Amino acid sequence: MPAVFVVIGVLIAFFLAYRFYSRYLAEKVYALDKNFRTPAHEFEDGVDYVPTNKHVLFGHHFTSVAGAAPIVGPAIAVFWGWVPALLWVVLGTIFAAGVHDFGSLVVSVRNRAQNIGTLTQRVITPRARTLFLLIIFFLLTLVNAVFAVVMAILFEANPGAVIPAVLIIPLAIAVGQLAYRRRVSLLVPTIVAVALLYAFIPVGQAFPIRVDGLANALGLEVRTTWVILIFIYTWFASRLPVWLLLQPRDYLNSYQLFIALGVIFLGVAVGFDRIVAPALNTNLPEGSPNWFPFLFITIACGAISGFHSLVSSGTTSKQLDNEEDARYVGYMGALGEGSLAVASILAATAGIGTLAVWQERYANFGLASDNAVGNFTEGVGHFANNLGIPVSLGTIFAAVVVITFAGTTMDTGIRLQRYIIQEIGEIVRVGSLTRNITLTTTIAVLIPLGLALFPGGGETGGFVFGRLWRLFGTTNQLTAGLALSIIAVWVFTRGRNPIAQIVPLTFLLIMTTWALFIQLGSFYREGDWLLTILDGIIFVLALWLIIEAIAAFRRAREQRRAGRPAGAGEGGGPET
Repeated sequence: MPAVFVVIGVLIAFFLAYRFYSRYLAEKVYALDKNFRTPAHEFEDGVDYVPTNKHVLFGHHFTSVAGAAPIVGPAIAVFWGWVPALLWVVLGTIFAAGVHDFGSLVVSVRNRAQNIGTLTQRVITPRARTLFLLIIFFLLTLVNAVFAVVMAILFEANPGAVIPAVLIIPLAIAVGQLAYRRRVSLLVPTIVAVALLYAFIPVGQAFPIRVDGLANALGLEVRTTWVILIFIYTWFASRLPVWLLLQPRDYLNSYQLFIALGVIFLGVAVGFDRIVAPALNTNLPEGSPNWFPFLFITIACGAISGFHSLVSSGTTSKQLDNEEDARYVGYMGALGEGSLAVASILAATAGIGTLAVWQERYANFGLASDNAVGNFTEGVGHFANNLGIPVSLGTIFAAVVVITFAGTTMDTGIRLQRYIIQEIGEIVRVGSLTRNITLTTTIAVLIPLGLALFPGGGETGGFVFGRLWRLFGTTNQLTAGLALSIIAVWVFTRGRNPIAQIVPLTFLLIMTTWALFIQLGSFYREGDWLLTILDGIIFVLALWLIIEAIAAFRRAREQRRAGRPAGAGEGGGPET
């Protein structure tokens, strides 16, 4: 099947979804109010609470949620066939991710920009808040560990990507200074910065940066050295004011993402490449995981992702200038990530050669996991070559895209994990965890660093993608389902119809708890005690939180029957 037909069909579906479904959500479900005073104005401090132009904020939100996961997950999931992967991405983006991301942002804004974990206390119970914060803590640990390994793999395999990937940091700081200190229009600096970034791709190819010497001096593997360097960077980056690095870098990355999607989709059209992978892979080797339920947790971003609720309620809600911007930032951001996931599917099914090559790369689930990042970058290199760009430059370009997106997500992820540690410190009444930012940032870095360097963590597959990715996926989708339950209760108590949340949350909770249970047995039989313990803890927390959420729905229904008001906040002031 010509891949361009898929592109056209998906873009039409996404356009209609934004035009009609997101408007329904904005007007009938979330009831946006342009006169509502957002937390960015109420608590403006120039560091975390900063009223931000919706296009700049879209850039931050889009690139924070569109990290490596919507690239890696779909590139693995086509192992079961490209049709089920594509259907889950498209339907999941429209009816689950858009509802989830948009709703998380609105509910947080209506509650003083509190994160989704804290909102659990208001909407469900104080006990549920503690449970959810623990799940979020595990999720952020897995996100930061996995993404650090993804970046390390790409730096090791593509040393030509190091210079352009690092260059974006000073470019972003310069753009931030011009925008916030000198009030210069962003258009010209952005164009110049993006042009410089791409101009340095051939420079990076000519002068590749390797850390082999440093690794040998330290007695470490090259990949391990990169992982450590990446976490050192995130320690400093997550401490800077959002306007200095995070916002402008995300804004630049949003343009880079649009350019990457343009290269992929135009390359598909010009080359008229055909999808060589089977629509449904019926020739799976014995012992392969079943696509039901594992497809829905392997594509952990790109269809719906619990991490998005952490970004929406953790950083984006603190920067929303006008509540009506939430539709553009939240729902459109989900569609953007869905587009990236579709691009990854095409790169892994139409950009890597013939059917024989595809069958070799996807001979079993382990190989599919091992080759995911490489298949994406190689596929993008092929599409770029259709446009006259040398394959080597196109491959480095794709690597830079993945690295910079993963770096942005890690910056946000470490910052969010610091917030969670501070909240846990409040619960257990440990003052040093609530006041000492240096300490909480260090803890937020060391825990995922330890997991990333766990024996086996330095391998491309095995622990990281064959095993850790599955646990990340289930935890991520579980978080999305629980976030949807909070949004649904919030919507229901305000007299509106929560069906838009109830359908995807029911599906996700079934899939994720099923997958967690299967994995628990698998990890135990294989003697992987670290993941057995982590899986078991998350499984127990999940069941407990589901029970709490059901009880909250029953209480909300009783309140509605009794005619009691849901609380303050509609049209101004904090929610209760």
